[in-house]
Amino acid sequence: MKKEENKEKAETEKKETKDFRKFLDKENVEKSLDDFHQRIGMPTDKPKKLDEKKSDKEIIEDLTDSLQRLQAEFENYRKRIEKEKEEFVKYAKAELMQKLLPTIDTFEIALKSAKDSEKFVKGMEMVYAQIVSTLQSEGLKPIEAVGKKFDPYLHEVMLKEKSDKDDDIVLEELQKGYMLNDKVLRHSKVKISEKAEKEEAKKYEKAQ
Repeated sequence: MKKEENKEKAETEKKETKDFRKFLDKENVEKSLDDFHQRIGMPTDKPKKLDEKKSDKEIIEDLTDSLQRLQAEFENYRKRIEKEKEEFVKYAKAELMQKLLPTIDTFEIALKSAKDSEKFVKGMEMVYAQIVSTLQSEGLKPIEAVGKKFDPYLHEVMLKEKSDKDDDIVLEELQKGYMLNDKVLRHSKVKISEKAEKEEAKKYEKAQ
C-alpha cells in the first residue's frame, strides 16, 4: 500500500514539474526579456541556450533567474522614469520664466522714470503689452464677453440690469476671463441684460 502511494506521489510530482516547465517556457521568458530591453533602450543580451541535458531543477533555476533579472530591470526602469518626471516638473516653467525676464527689465526701467509721469505711463504700457504677448504665446487668450449671449461655461453673472436688449446679453465685463488653449482658467464676471417689460410683469404679479 505504501509502495503504491509513493509511486502515485512520484507520478504527481513528475506531472507538476512537466506542467511548470511548460508554463515557464524558456523561449517565452527570453522573448519577454528581449522585448523589455528594446523598450527601455538597453542592449539585448540573449542568454545562452539552456542545455537540453540539464535537469528539471536546473532549468527551473535558470528560468527563475531570468524572471528575477527581468523584474529587477523593470524596477530600475520605473525609478529612472520617475526621476525624469520629477526633473521635468521641476524645470517645466523655466521657458516661461525666461520669456518674462525682459518684462522685468522693462518694469525696472519704468520705475526709474517714475518722476516723469509721461515716461512712467509709457513704461507701464510697454510692461503690460510684453506680459500679454508672452502669455498669449503660451496659449492664454481672453474670453469675449461684451455683446455676447450669456454662456454659463464662460461667464459668471454678478449683476442684472433692465435693458431694451434681449435677455441675458452681456452689457458689461466687470472682470476679464481667460482661457488656456481650450480650458477656462477664469470665468468672466459680467453684468447681463433683463428686459424692462419682464421686470414690470414681475412687479405686477407681486401686486396681485
